[in-house]
Amino acid sequence: MTRFVALLRAVNIGGGSSMAMVELRQVLADSGFSDVQTYIQSGNVVLDADTDDEAEVVARIRRGISDKWGKDVPVLVRSHDEMKAIVAANPYLDVEDDLTKLHVTFLDAVPAADKAAALVPPPGETGVLTLLGREIFLHVPGGYGRTKLQNVFVERKTGTVSTTRNWKSVLKLTELVAG
Repeated sequence: MTRFVALLRAVNIGGGSSMAMVELRQVLADSGFSDVQTYIQSGNVVLDADTDDEAEVVARIRRGISDKWGKDVPVLVRSHDEMKAIVAANPYLDVEDDLTKLHVTFLDAVPAADKAAALVPPPGETGVLTLLGREIFLHVPGGYGRTKLQNVFVERKTGTVSTTRNWKSVLKLTELVAG
């Protein structure tokens, strides 16, 4: 068994993308996952899979969601070891005491070198970012709601699918995936 964090993009942020977490847990259990847990009402799931193949895990989650709700929801997964590495790698922990100003944007793939080079904050932006592999670490002094460094910006620049979590959620998900 391999334990994963599954991050569903744009779930429960309003409109037609909401789904009850109790139903999501059941859908994932019915899809062959075990010890399924959700964290807050925004598409954060921790589960055990009978495979270590990320692509297979993503496909099974997406298929279960599509079968139940008729939605094609992007899903990104990270293993326990990957989550521990993410927590250890945050370059902004030494420069920001207010953890609400720290976020991680998870990418579905490592961006090509030319795309990564284009990932520069626009003029006037107070936030900064650091790309490390499939994650972008954000320090947004003005808050995530005011930054231009949100998913739309990241996806346009990198050509990847992304979803962002605040640092508190990253820490909690890392704790949960540890079992």
